[in-house]
Amino acid sequence: MEIKIETSARHIHLTKADYKQLFGDSGPTPEKDLSQGDQACTEMVEISGPKSSIKNVRVIIPFRDYSQVEISRTDCFAMGIDAPLKISGDLPGAKIKTVGPMGEIEKDTAIVAKRHLHLPPAEAEKLHLNNSDNVSVEINTDRKTTYSNIVVRVKENYSTSIHLDTDEANAAGISGETSGELIL
Repeated sequence: MEIKIETSARHIHLTKADYKQLFGDSGPTPEKDLSQGDQACTEMVEISGPKSSIKNVRVIIPFRDYSQVEISRTDCFAMGIDAPLKISGDLPGAKIKTVGPMGEIEKDTAIVAKRHLHLPPAEAEKLHLNNSDNVSVEINTDRKTTYSNIVVRVKENYSTSIHLDTDEANAAGISGETSGELIL
C-alpha cells in the first residue's frame, strides 16, 4: 500500500501555563493547518542546551496537558543534550531551556520522536493494525531506504501518513511530497 510520508521538523507543544510563561497573555496566532489537525503558530521560541541554542522553534497548538520539545538527534549533538528516543507524550525527556519573549522555562521535555504512522480507526481496522503496533516502509527515492519500527498511532481525526524527523527524511533523500510502500 502506498502511503504519504511527511517530515516533522523540530517544534514545541506547550501547556497553556507554559505558553503564558513564555509569551504572556497574547496569542497564540495560528499560521498554518497541519495534517493531523494541529496548527503551526507564528510564535517561536529558542531552545538551549549546554553547548548551544537553536532559534525559531515553532509553537504547535492546540495546548496540551504537557509541554514537549521534539528535536532531531543532530539537534541533540549541536546543543549537547541526550534526548531519549520516545513516542510523543512519553515524558520525561532531557532537560532543555526554552526561551520566549516574556520568560523562560527549564524542564525535562526534549525528545527525539520515534517515527510513527498516523491512522484513523477505520483505516487501522482495514489494515488490521492496532495502536502501538509496528510497521515498516520502503522509500523509493535516489537514496532508497527501508525504515522499520514505525509505531502505529490510531486516533479519530488522524490523516493517514508516516512522520519522520528531519534526520531520517534527509537520510532517505526526501524532499517535498513523498510516499512509500507500507510493509505490514
